[in-house]
Amino acid sequence: MFSLTALWNRIVHLHRSDDDTAAATFAEFFFPRMKKGFFLRMAVVAVVAAVVCKWVLIPCFIDGESMMPTFPSRGFTFCWTGKYLFRDPARGDVVIVKYVDKVFFLKRIVALPGDVVQFRQGVLYVNGVPQKEPYVRYVSNWNTRPVKISPGHCFVVGDNRSQYIGRHRFGQIRISRIVGAPLF
Repeated sequence: MFSLTALWNRIVHLHRSDDDTAAATFAEFFFPRMKKGFFLRMAVVAVVAAVVCKWVLIPCFIDGESMMPTFPSRGFTFCWTGKYLFRDPARGDVVIVKYVDKVFFLKRIVALPGDVVQFRQGVLYVNGVPQKEPYVRYVSNWNTRPVKISPGHCFVVGDNRSQYIGRHRFGQIRISRIVGAPLF
C-alpha cells in the first residue's frame, strides 16, 4: 500500500551517500549521481516552486515612479496573496492591484466604500477631512472633484504625487482586483 510517510522518507533520505556514514562529498553535493531519486527530488522542488510562485508569492518587478519614495522606481518584490485571506484591505495599506493579464499596479488605499474622496491643491480629503500622509514626500497641486466610493470598491493612489495628474493612474477600483500586498 502507498503511504505519504513512506514517500516522504524516501525523498528525505535520498541525499545520503552510498556508505554507512551518510557523509556526502563536496563533489556529490554539486554533481549528484543521476538516479531516479535525484529526478524525483527535482520534480518535487519544481512543482512546489511553481505552486508557490503562481499562487502564494507572485514575483513582481516594480517599473514606475508612482510609489516613490516608499518603493524604488526599479525594484523587485513578491506579492503576498495571503495578506487578505482573513481580513479586508484597510485605509493606508499598500496593495498590488491586477490591471490586465500579468500587469499589476502597486498603490496605496486612501478611501473605502462609502467614503467621499477629493484632492484640493494637492491635499487629500476623505469625507471632508484633510488627511495626514507622512509617506507623501513630493507635494502636488492636484485638484479633483469629490468622488463617493461605491460598495465593493476602494480608492487607490500612488505616493509620488509630484507627477502630473494626467500621467498618474489612480481612482476607484473593485476590491476583488486586489491580488495581495508586497512582501517587503
